[in-house]
Amino acid sequence: MEANRSKSSTTGAEVPSLLANVEVSHLDGFDTTTPAPSPHPPLSPRTQQQLNQDDATRPTGRVRPLDRVTHRSDAAIPQFDSPFQPPGSRHAPHVSISLPSSPTGFSEHHLPPHAGGDGAELHRLSRTSAADEAERPPMHHAGRTSKVMFRSQPIPGGVPAHMGGRMNSRAGRTMNRGRYDSFKTFSGKLERQITHLAGGGVPVNTPEEEEVGDAISGERTASLAPNVDRFFAALEGPELDKLKSSEALVLPSDKKWPFLLRFPVSTFGMCLGVSSQAILYKTIATAPPTEFLHVSLKVNLVLWFIAVTLMSIITAVYACKIVFFFEAVRREYYHPVRVNFFFAPWIACMFLAMGVPPSIVAELPGWLWYALMAPMLCLELKIYGQWMSGGDRRLSKVANPSNHLSIVGNFVGALLGASMGLKEGPLFFFGVGMAHYAVLFVTLYQRLPTNATLPKDLHPVFFLFVAAPSVASMAWAKITGEFGVGAKLAYFIAMFLYASLAVRINFFRGINFSLSWWAYTFPMTGAGIASIRYATVVDNTFTRGLSLGLSLLATLTVTGLFATTMVHAFIFRNLFPNDIAIAITHKKIRPIMELEQRSNDDDSRSGSSTTTKDIEAGPTAAVAPES
Repeated sequence: MEANRSKSSTTGAEVPSLLANVEVSHLDGFDTTTPAPSPHPPLSPRTQQQLNQDDATRPTGRVRPLDRVTHRSDAAIPQFDSPFQPPGSRHAPHVSISLPSSPTGFSEHHLPPHAGGDGAELHRLSRTSAADEAERPPMHHAGRTSKVMFRSQPIPGGVPAHMGGRMNSRAGRTMNRGRYDSFKTFSGKLERQITHLAGGGVPVNTPEEEEVGDAISGERTASLAPNVDRFFAALEGPELDKLKSSEALVLPSDKKWPFLLRFPVSTFGMCLGVSSQAILYKTIATAPPTEFLHVSLKVNLVLWFIAVTLMSIITAVYACKIVFFFEAVRREYYHPVRVNFFFAPWIACMFLAMGVPPSIVAELPGWLWYALMAPMLCLELKIYGQWMSGGDRRLSKVANPSNHLSIVGNFVGALLGASMGLKEGPLFFFGVGMAHYAVLFVTLYQRLPTNATLPKDLHPVFFLFVAAPSVASMAWAKITGEFGVGAKLAYFIAMFLYASLAVRINFFRGINFSLSWWAYTFPMTGAGIASIRYATVVDNTFTRGLSLGLSLLATLTVTGLFATTMVHAFIFRNLFPNDIAIAITHKKIRPIMELEQRSNDDDSRSGSSTTTKDIEAGPTAAVAPES
């Protein structure tokens, strides 16, 4: 016992008094052990010297018993001959290897033999160990055979740290790319190949990435080109451009989409406003009622060049959208409101033809009219046929003030053709436009219950009511050669509608700016031009003042919209927000809460029916044993 005390004192450790006073000398084999060979290889002299230095610098203060308790998962068996480990001693770090559930679990596919260095040695040892275990007889103890139990820890799944960031970034690129691939003409594959061949540094996609991208693209493809009922169910507002709170999008709503996807066809409304101003100032410079203003034709020349430049830029950008995001263009075409803006490019071209300065072209060629009216005729056959067919796109269902754009094109074409000296063609389009304008006018006035897009309050879209009769009065005057009774009737209708909107100007407050407002500027310009034509026939102070006032109001409106557009484009940078109207789902996606509520209702309904059956079967079950 004294030897034990002296031994503990030499180590510098203090044994608790309770253990120091225990008499254990009469117990056989209590403090004796049989030295066992250590499974770990001996430490090198340099490592042993480093461990000794660490022990020397370690503080020798007494450690509380609670701090000496090690977590179960961190406990390690000390590799010493004595079961008592002196304080301050250290052992070599060990490596934990997860073993298979059986000795035969070591197979050639776990450790490849071609691995060099330690890998080849482990492979050889594993095969030798498996062979020895297979030949070793079972252990016998107390007359029975015991099986060897192998317990191993599962290897946690995951990827190395240096590979995680790369895989996450690649997966993120694949998911984001897959979101927009369904709107791309080439599904994004041709674009990535061209970028890679050009040295853009884009890595070649693995088969797994291609499979994920194709799956996303296939899922999105099913949601393309929703029917007209789906547009009315998912969107709201007079232009059907606002998503309802209960709907979801197929594109991320928290990210800014590619520019071409955010570039709507309604941008051509800017061309309508500026090009109509070129016609206005050409008329002011040459008409007798406004000669006293002494406006030069140079103003018409400047405005015409601005309109041509603007038209060229917008046409080039939208042509790129057709090439690279054709599916998005197709969705705009199926949109019950956006489809009317497909007439805007051709109307703007006719405005440019009528507003061309005399110094550039004195007389327009006849083939130009046929080239511009051919696509107009194709669109009208499609749209008017749907109105008359009685299907999902019948006029009583899709009627909207923006439908006037499809009507105005007929009158503008008739005016252009009559100005070029044509007879039959302009009269044909004037008759077609007048017939459908009468039907549309009555339909919009009725406000049928199916007209869900018509707002309760006024909106700038209602100015399109003024466009058709204003242009029709000038077209009929050009066809007949005089501003007669028919032209005056159309002009008076336009002035009445204009006045009915002007006296309710307060209702237009609080409406957010959008690019489609530009399509509502040319009706005001058309009313000013028609007033100048009327003042030529009925020349007095009132008609001159009216024509001058309407022309000035139209100019101020276009100037204000141009300034507002520049502010939103270059200062606020929100001129082209995400185009919600083209990103709705093909079918309504039920919210999770709604699905859970429906599931709970079904469970409660089935539970109540089961309880009812048990109650009904209860008396029968109770009487059955007695019989």
